[in-house]
Amino acid sequence: MSINLSKGQRIDLTKTNPGMTKAVLGLGWDTNKYTGGGEIDMDASAFLLHQDGKAKDEKDIVYYNSLIAYGGAVEHTGDNRTGEGAGDDEQIRIDFTKMPAHIHRIGISVTIHDADAKHQNFGQISNAFVRLVDESTGREVLRYDLGEEFSIETAIVFCELYRHGAEWKFQAVGSGFSGGLAAVCRNYGLSV
Repeated sequence: MSINLSKGQRIDLTKTNPGMTKAVLGLGWDTNKYTGGGEIDMDASAFLLHQDGKAKDEKDIVYYNSLIAYGGAVEHTGDNRTGEGAGDDEQIRIDFTKMPAHIHRIGISVTIHDADAKHQNFGQISNAFVRLVDESTGREVLRYDLGEEFSIETAIVFCELYRHGAEWKFQAVGSGFSGGLAAVCRNYGLSV
């Protein structure tokens, strides 16, 4: 049975799911019927953060132009440019056994590619969600539906996974930014 989370909620991942060493984060969304500005290309990214909560350089971000980090600890499965179809639009795989000890937190964001040039924002997006699946069993562990609270934002940090001692936890974040991927990069300590 999957757990549905609300903004700000936290859950133990590895402690309450013993034996889970690999997870798949499925991210999905729909464009709403009022869009009118053409297809919206949404992009998922993972920021691998050090103890200070910041990424140090380009090897600490996984996205459509850099699909794998730290020998497969985090892997983006590929860019979906239209969001067509049901289910996950993009996926990020995490192997907790390969995660370097210096990575303490993983921020998962979704941004709208070329949002400013196309005059697009999250007000044109509906049914956005992130779900976490235990890769070995295929069981959905949790789901966080973002709701419709965003309008002018062009980037959202959906969630963060973080270490707590030897265990990993999940937090539903739902924090919006204007300025697309560059704004999220700056939030996590990277200059663009």
